Amino acid sequence: MRSGRPASRNTIQRQLVLTALGDLNIHATAEQVYDRVSTMHPSISKATVYRNLGRLAETGAIANIGSFDGATHYDHRLHRHYHFVCDSCGRIFDVSGDISGLCDEIEDTDGHEVRGHSLNFAGVCRDCRGKTDAGLSDRTS
Repeated sequence: MRSGRPASRNTIQRQLVLTALGDLNIHATAEQVYDRVSTMHPSISKATVYRNLGRLAETGAIANIGSFDGATHYDHRLHRHYHFVCDSCGRIFDVSGDISGLCDEIEDTDGHEVRGHSLNFAGVCRDCRGKTDAGLSDRTS
């Protein structure tokens, strides 16, 4: 007799959600994933998509990267990276870096055991900065 939680099943619905997230190739919201899945399988419910996103995040098959503008975003890329969120256009970009020294410092200074971390940067992306810079140069000419 087995105890504990039942084994996670790779259902057809879960695979559809995972495929849609990869196909979108963005840091998609549940709504965006639902829109994508429902075009291929109109009978799937929104609740099924949301539930499967949650389960995929729980098992580590995808990452829940947090809420921005009131919507939770998911990432199918699981390599170590961080995120930059543009305050102007709202897009989310992958960024690389090494903060292992910071994790070591937290452990050494505070005595905590760091088992994982997520880090998001906020600011203005290069495209929006370019639009702002172009607008400034237009006004100064």
